[in-house]
Amino acid sequence: MRVLRVGASALLIECERAADVSGVYVALAARRAAGALCVDELVPAAQTVLLDGVADPERAAAEIAAAPLCAPAATTRGPSTGPEHREVVEIPTVYDGPDLDDVAEFWCTDRAGVVAVHTNTEFEVAFCGFAPGFAYLSGLSERYHVPRRSVPRQRVPAGTVALAGAFGGVYPAASPGGWQCLGRTAIRLFDLDVDPPALLTLGVRVRFTALDAG
Repeated sequence: MRVLRVGASALLIECERAADVSGVYVALAARRAAGALCVDELVPAAQTVLLDGVADPERAAAEIAAAPLCAPAATTRGPSTGPEHREVVEIPTVYDGPDLDDVAEFWCTDRAGVVAVHTNTEFEVAFCGFAPGFAYLSGLSERYHVPRRSVPRQRVPAGTVALAGAFGGVYPAASPGGWQCLGRTAIRLFDLDVDPPALLTLGVRVRFTALDAG
């Protein structure tokens, strides 16, 4: 793990593995809640956590480098809980996406095989970005990583369930995109009238279930 200065009042923590980001984020959030870290915002990404608005960056960097960042034990539900207690969101999916056959070819299987792998994988929100409500879902075995499309689509419909590289995701709104599209869900991923507006937040576990088209 490396702690880097970013500008006058921010720090960037580079994790050794993408899987470490969640624990580092939770540990930092716990320190902030306990008053041991004065920071405006914590922003997790693929393999980093940004601390923005740090009151004393030099001191904070020294303290973070000197003390291991481990997720604390907790008894309440949410990102600070152990994996067995975290919220699980089920996403009913119709698997009729335009890239289903391409993914089947990548995986040396058929459409049913793709659906079986996807629905039997327990994903976890690693970080959010790209668009409001878009969660990058980790958990897919390296054997099933797939490349992005060589030519992105100009419009991917809202609710599209897709894969790219090591991550899964669901498009919360129609947008351009280069992910491999497996299917679609009617679940709303982002709603400003709901608190919090994003359905999928850091640490939430996600399972996809297959629905018949119709």
